[in-house]
Amino acid sequence: MTGGTDEGPRRVGRPRADRLRPDSGRPPREELLYAAAELFTVKGYAATTTRAVAERAGMRQATMYHYFTGKEELLAELLESTVAPSLVLARRLVLETDRPATRRLWELCRADVMLLCGGPYNLGALYLLPEVGGSRFADFTRMRLELKDAYQELLDGTCVGTELAGDRDGLVLRNDLVFGLIEGVMLIHRSDPARPVAAFAEATADAALRIAGTGG
Repeated sequence: MTGGTDEGPRRVGRPRADRLRPDSGRPPREELLYAAAELFTVKGYAATTTRAVAERAGMRQATMYHYFTGKEELLAELLESTVAPSLVLARRLVLETDRPATRRLWELCRADVMLLCGGPYNLGALYLLPEVGGSRFADFTRMRLELKDAYQELLDGTCVGTELAGDRDGLVLRNDLVFGLIEGVMLIHRSDPARPVAAFAEATADAALRIAGTGG
């Protein structure tokens, strides 16, 4: 692939040493993800080219294709990184039935906020991109839906789940509100990024339980 095109196939073989890459200590693949995260959230996905990502990472565009096929793969990996750790935790919490569901739901809310707001870039804004509905991002969509289902399962196990056992629509609505708060919290955090993330995450988890009706 020449440097004049924006997308291209993954090259085979070992990439050549690239003197343009800054000495950040990060591997080239991670460097590209950091660069893409910055450009996608600051300039926008449509306005960002693979050439710009490569240059921001300090490498040639041709070198970048040894690691990623193009913008879609970069975006997919960034999106999945905002869900995967929370999904691992959620699967474990759902199985811990010897502990109160309310506490487990609170822990998931807090950890999810820590993940979404703990990074240097507001990756949650990428959720709103129209491109995210495409088939290339099916894995991200599946992971996100599984995470939401885990929230629902934990909510169902709380006192509210018992009280509203005959009102499935009501329980689903409450879960939608809780999940919406957690995913939307990045917009709140962006207005004051200096807030300590840990305290912010705990306050958000408290608010989520109040929205759910568990009493916090």
